[in-house]
Amino acid sequence: MKLPNQFYRPLAIGAPAPLRELPVKVERMIHFVPPHLEKLRAKVPELVRQVDVVLGNLEDAIPADAKEAARKGFIEMAKSTDFGSTGLWTRINSLNSPWILDDLIEIVAAVGNKLDVVMLPKVEGPWDIHYLDQLLAQLEARNGVTKPILIHAILETAEGVKNVDAIAAASPRMHGISLGPADLAASRAMKTTRVGGGHPDYRVLADADPGQGLRPSYQQDLWHYTIAKMVDACASAGIKAFYGPFGDFSDSPACESQFRNAFLLGCAGAWSLHPTQIAIAKRVFSPDPAEVAFARRVLEAMPDGTGAVMIDGRMQDDATWKQCKVVVDLARQVAANDPDYAAIYGF
Repeated sequence: MKLPNQFYRPLAIGAPAPLRELPVKVERMIHFVPPHLEKLRAKVPELVRQVDVVLGNLEDAIPADAKEAARKGFIEMAKSTDFGSTGLWTRINSLNSPWILDDLIEIVAAVGNKLDVVMLPKVEGPWDIHYLDQLLAQLEARNGVTKPILIHAILETAEGVKNVDAIAAASPRMHGISLGPADLAASRAMKTTRVGGGHPDYRVLADADPGQGLRPSYQQDLWHYTIAKMVDACASAGIKAFYGPFGDFSDSPACESQFRNAFLLGCAGAWSLHPTQIAIAKRVFSPDPAEVAFARRVLEAMPDGTGAVMIDGRMQDDATWKQCKVVVDLARQVAANDPDYAAIYGF
């Protein structure tokens, strides 16, 4: 176990000091771009005005014979684009792949000072984070990178879920954790071929009633347990939890429902794999204007956060004040980043 006085020391001579607090950023959607496709890469300058994070994907969905082209395409995209306040991330290949070292060596050397976050797939325990943490420090030192590149883990194996608390607290580089439902389903031997979302056969049946006829049944959420466990681990470590991909691009209502469940449970954002999902994520992961208005009333009625008041027939006390502060603080962050929502919220 690393001692507390060692936790925030750089892991290589000349590497930047680790951050003690995550940067305050709105990250409602992490939008995936396949950088080996020039046609899609060309849309990135326009895309940065629409999304909170642009991620160049090097792993799943990139054919083996296009891995090097994707890496080169990402570097070209990063060099040629002014990202402004939009985050620049990449999802590298897994630690057991033949491409991982070249991904990191070439990208950090070429665009390390522009890169905000490296997303690491198939994380199984803190040892995976420790390896990447050390390697990034060495590459930062070698290439004169002046700010630490953060790590975002994907939770997509049963072992990773078991070790999620240790993963979340493994390094000061940890930015957050995303749910990877497809690989996790395979790892658990779940009987679903869907990428995220529910399943029509995962349901509970109402009790039998002789006079009722057909018994009602109710579809359940396959991912509730895992998301809640991930959120607790992230909140305890002071990092962010994210829902991952929703694969059915034709079913926007189901996508919105899944994203909203994750938002209500504590997730900060979700992946957007298709342009239609950008607006869904922006809408879902921005607090509801009516909720923000009510939360502001509570904060105004209890300026110091103590005592109790009655608002619209409901008692508000210290605990509800904290809940309202979460909503208003997030709304202020969104408003500072998004002029449309600043006008909606009245900030």
